[in-house]
Amino acid sequence: MALNLDQIRNRLNSLQTTTSRTNNMYKPQPGKQVVRILPYKFSDDTTVGGAFIEQYFHYDINKRTYLSPITRGNPDPIQEFAERLKSTGSREDWNLSKKLTPKLRTFAAVVVRGEEGEGVRFWGFGKMVYEELLSILADPDYGDITDPVGGRDVQVEVKMPEETGKSYPTTTIRVKPNQTPVSSDETQMKNWVENQTDMKEIFTENTYDELKEILQNWLNPSDDVQEESVGTKTDTTESKSTEKTTSADTTKVTNVSDAFDELFNS
Repeated sequence: MALNLDQIRNRLNSLQTTTSRTNNMYKPQPGKQVVRILPYKFSDDTTVGGAFIEQYFHYDINKRTYLSPITRGNPDPIQEFAERLKSTGSREDWNLSKKLTPKLRTFAAVVVRGEEGEGVRFWGFGKMVYEELLSILADPDYGDITDPVGGRDVQVEVKMPEETGKSYPTTTIRVKPNQTPVSSDETQMKNWVENQTDMKEIFTENTYDELKEILQNWLNPSDDVQEESVGTKTDTTESKSTEKTTSADTTKVTNVSDAFDELFNS
């Protein structure tokens, strides 16, 4: 049997991308850490303030995360389908559309104090931290905190749910008052500014047709999966309950499938 070279290359690229992502990401641990945000070397018109890289993702589709093409100004079939669902007037469709709408996560190139040997990594954060960082940059009293020479370090504090009483960890930031260079070694400073990984190499983009197929498979699992989900009848009460649920779910799937066909196959 001949080797499927395309499949081998795709799998190799997937493994290498995963390794690159792990090595290049910084995730704050519980407690306090200090980071220095740097200008992003590959900054373009979509990079906010020359430092903040906005990325949109689809989470938990077939138990995976996918970069939305709208990140780079390209059409996204999953987003298009989410917009179609919003227009049906159905509450169930609206709830599904919220899950399928791409979510923003912002990244910044950072050097972590005490871990300088790890080099430049990317810190990903949510809306609240992002808004606070933007408000700081917009305040002339702070100046450009990302400047490698005259910028400021940022303290990042992560508290776990047992500390806050909330159901999720919380992240807060505090900008240090002193303006300092990112490194006293000019060669090291130059290296951190100039030798950064392009985010496009870390988060690769699926094609429109690939995402369309991913969405279709998620909406319509294989016949084998559907058969397994029905299960084996045990008693009369459970059987009736199962039949009702299966019937309702089938109606939902049919409606959603019709919406998919109307959007992509008409």
